[in-house]
Amino acid sequence: MSSVVSRQSPQPAAGQAQQFDAVIVGAGFAGMYMLHRLQQRGLAVRLFEAGSGVGGTWYWNRYPGARVDVESMEYSYSFDEDLQQEWSWSERYAAQPELLEYMNHCADRFKLRPNMQFDTRVTAAVYDEDTRGWRISTDRGDEVSAKYCILATGFLSAGDVPAFEGLDDYQGNTYLTSRWPHEEVDFSGQRVAVIGTGSSAIQAITIIAKQVEHLYVFQRTPSYSLPLRNGPLDRDFERRVKAMYPEWRRRQREESRAGFIAVNNQPMAPNDKSALEVSEQERRADYEMRWESGGLCYYSSFADLLTNQEANETLAEFVREKIRERVDDPEVAELLTPRDYPIMAKRLCADTNYYETYNRDNVTLVSIKDAPIERLTEKGVVVRGQEYAVDSIVFATGFDAVTGAISRIDVRGRNGANLNDHWEGAPRAYLGLMSVGFPNLFFLDGPCANGALVSPMLLSEYQVEWVDRCIAHIGTGEAASVEPTQAAEDAWMQHMHDVSEGSLLYLANSWYMGANIPGKPRALLSYLGGLEAYRQQCEAGEADGYGKLVVTRSREAAEA
Repeated sequence: MSSVVSRQSPQPAAGQAQQFDAVIVGAGFAGMYMLHRLQQRGLAVRLFEAGSGVGGTWYWNRYPGARVDVESMEYSYSFDEDLQQEWSWSERYAAQPELLEYMNHCADRFKLRPNMQFDTRVTAAVYDEDTRGWRISTDRGDEVSAKYCILATGFLSAGDVPAFEGLDDYQGNTYLTSRWPHEEVDFSGQRVAVIGTGSSAIQAITIIAKQVEHLYVFQRTPSYSLPLRNGPLDRDFERRVKAMYPEWRRRQREESRAGFIAVNNQPMAPNDKSALEVSEQERRADYEMRWESGGLCYYSSFADLLTNQEANETLAEFVREKIRERVDDPEVAELLTPRDYPIMAKRLCADTNYYETYNRDNVTLVSIKDAPIERLTEKGVVVRGQEYAVDSIVFATGFDAVTGAISRIDVRGRNGANLNDHWEGAPRAYLGLMSVGFPNLFFLDGPCANGALVSPMLLSEYQVEWVDRCIAHIGTGEAASVEPTQAAEDAWMQHMHDVSEGSLLYLANSWYMGANIPGKPRALLSYLGGLEAYRQQCEAGEADGYGKLVVTRSREAAEA
């Protein structure tokens, strides 16, 4: 492990902005690794984070039951072998407190904190054509300049609360799963409403139901949820993975579709067969095996599950059968059973006894699919003219995903062009990393890459390393500048279209499509080509001295 720490920028003269080589926005996994890489190069870096500590999503999402749905052994940094060997997870799927502990450990281990500034929200980033750099403003009055601006704001970080009529009239307690209080919330003896049944809600509902006098769950669209099968981490499995971690990581990157390969405590390559070319018995055996394994391993099942509706329906009906088996009341089971969209066209959820929770006497499911919430009152929630009086409301209403956090920053490029205008209708970003007209601006885990559809850890590492190499090639001197050509950006958007043609994702109103946010243009926000295809495209982008980019190298970089 390198002990190099980036140099501290000199204090500016009165009236001058503090100067950095790079400013990073966001202290999640991607932002922390980006800071580490640039520190190793000895660059002057400042990372701004709106929260009071590191963690990104895992700093803010502290709701009951919050945990990762990718195996802990795979949802972790791979760039440092010593870190991989020394850290030991307690559970197969780590809970939020342990994930935050891991991230704090990494921040300390790699000496990241001296170059971080917390409780600071970046409000604007404006390109300065004279200096070929960025002027960054924050809500605390900071005005700094940097050659490079790197937005590591995450694809699930901008929480959303629908504009319910009467929201300000409600007199009880309100909570948002994506901005949960740091202190413990005790729902004992309360009547509680949970609005939403996506992943966060599914995790929270199973815990909240055990505390409350009565729980009302307001569901617009049911989710497909699979058993997580969480438990203490199998130590034999941990030893086997650690003994072959380099090979395990290689297989995650090169052989999997989504970046995770563990099935039944073994590495398993994706199934390259069609679900329709095998017998019903063979197909059922694969589905049953993955059901018993737990988690999201259906993403590596039959190859045509997301491109062929008939194939997709075989898995969808299998999961529907399982839902009916888990819920005692047939009418409630029917309400919980998805039928209006293909399975996996919205992100799969994973649970511990979620469906069984509706067998409790103190849980009521209220369908708002055909009769939306009319309004909130001082006492509660009104649906179909009936008021459900509650002491607390939990809004599990999802995220303005992928573009939401970036769009809330006033980003202005060459000639004052606004990034939101450039992305009007659909975001445009070459390799998901850069946009035309915004030199020296990079996105991590942003739109037009595949972070929403693969293991975000592996994508973050690959993108960070690509950006780090690009900055090293171009340098940080006055002349340094890089952005994609218009042809490269256009070609990438066409490639995104080509690889997604025929995908069943278009048939669901999901956050993949931006369809969960009123007024947001409906467009596929992520790349569907898979991790290995993305890696190959990124390598092509580095060929011939970054020939697809408009590059001006600084003198010291050219001489080096």
